[in-house]
Amino acid sequence: MSDTQIQEATKKFAAFIQQSDTYQEYLFQREKLKKQPELYDKVNEYRQKNFDLQNETDGEDLFDRIEAFQREYAKFRENPMVEDFLRAELAFCRLMQDVNALLTAEIDFE
Repeated sequence: MSDTQIQEATKKFAAFIQQSDTYQEYLFQREKLKKQPELYDKVNEYRQKNFDLQNETDGEDLFDRIEAFQREYAKFRENPMVEDFLRAELAFCRLMQDVNALLTAEIDFE
């Protein structure tokens, strides 16, 4: 099989993912959230801060910073629109992680 054929098969596979219930729910929640630009911006701020915390290499007082972050955004997370989007995003991320893990295992890539 040529690289071109693999790329074409990948495009077809991406189309399957785009048709999945998980991806469709993510898109639905994202579009619903985007209709409220201020809330969408706040969610993106939350996501960026969360990402930064998750990728910290300095473990000193990290636990305390994570707890402070969770307290800071606890009320924000009670908003059903925010929670629905974050839940849908997490489900889609997990799907993509599972796909990547399966693909890596199937091709014996270390």
